[in-house]
Amino acid sequence: MLRRIHSIRAGIDPKLLAKNTITVASAFVWYFLAYNLITSLEEPLGIAITDLEHLLIVGSGTLGIAVSALFGSLVINRYWKRDRFLLYWTLAGVFLSFIPLCLFPWSASNLIVLSTIFGSYFGLGTPATMGFFASSTNHENRGRTGGITFLAIGMCFFVMGNLGVGSLIAASIVLAAIRLTGLASFFLLGSNETPPLEQGKSTYKEVVRNRSFALYFIPWIMFNLVDYLTIPVINNLSLLQNIDAFRSISFLENGLIAIVAIITGFLIDTKGRKRLAIFGFAFLGIGYAFLGFFPNITGLIFFTIADGIAWGSFNVIFLFTLWGDIAKNRGSEKFYVMAALPYLFANLMYVITTPTMAGIEPTQVFTFASFFLFLSVLPLVFAPETLPEKAMKQRELKIYIEKAQEIAQKYY
Repeated sequence: MLRRIHSIRAGIDPKLLAKNTITVASAFVWYFLAYNLITSLEEPLGIAITDLEHLLIVGSGTLGIAVSALFGSLVINRYWKRDRFLLYWTLAGVFLSFIPLCLFPWSASNLIVLSTIFGSYFGLGTPATMGFFASSTNHENRGRTGGITFLAIGMCFFVMGNLGVGSLIAASIVLAAIRLTGLASFFLLGSNETPPLEQGKSTYKEVVRNRSFALYFIPWIMFNLVDYLTIPVINNLSLLQNIDAFRSISFLENGLIAIVAIITGFLIDTKGRKRLAIFGFAFLGIGYAFLGFFPNITGLIFFTIADGIAWGSFNVIFLFTLWGDIAKNRGSEKFYVMAALPYLFANLMYVITTPTMAGIEPTQVFTFASFFLFLSVLPLVFAPETLPEKAMKQRELKIYIEKAQEIAQKYY
């Protein structure tokens, strides 16, 4: 028994945690910075971009991610081992980082091409990246690993996004360095992933028909649509027209997201995923309702806290943890691809609907948002807990024994 308790306490292998974090974080940070590079090239280079061209730039990248991710999830389990595929994919990213230098003179069409290339590259490797994450973690540590990884992504993106890179050459070098960091992890930290069972590989038909997947996927869709479609309305509030107020609110929410993400990672490995997800939806629904009734600074601060808590917890639960749990020992790539689609296309819907949504009465929008978020709780009520009951009982036993040992040390 003591040996079993010790293995639970050990939790995550530091070497595997480091490789997992570097592999996943370097991929996401690379794309986030690449996307920022694309969208920031317009003004400094004096390119006149119309609303339609901006939509095509964002849309081509989104479509590139979606199509290549679907293709990548089909190819990886049939022809490649994850480690080998990720090694070649990461190496290709080093060279692709210099593509912006080859597309002069800059124009809207070149930005569309660049967005398509970067999006397609990122989408191709994302299924294998998340499959590696799922296979190198388990039910007992997947939440914590996801929380730590998401925190690393946020911190790296914040630091590198504020470096103030002044030239396209420097930006390309930074992107290449991020891919080289991911490449180095394969040689320095080795491979300890558990490959999926050959007889248990999933198909998209099985994913869609999976009851657990559907009951978590439906609320995830509703959350993304509600949160992204209300962004233009929130940004249009008179309270946020002051640039200093906007930056203060953004800083508060981003900081809260980072803190909540790491706390959520540890909580869902002990208390389960379902109850934290239900709390996040309910609390965010209250936040929208509160902002609808009190469209002032008090309402905005309360909503910012609610939205920060929701995003911090949902990033760990819905982007990292749930789909690896539901896939079990089968290849999880297709589960992660399906779960990423609402996030991708909600962002595209935000770009499309911003001119329309910005002119709608805020109170009405927030009331509907609150209603749909509370409605999203219903599928979660019927959803099964993906953290095995055995794992929760083992953790409770571990905590009980640790407390008993502390009490014993006081008296003996």
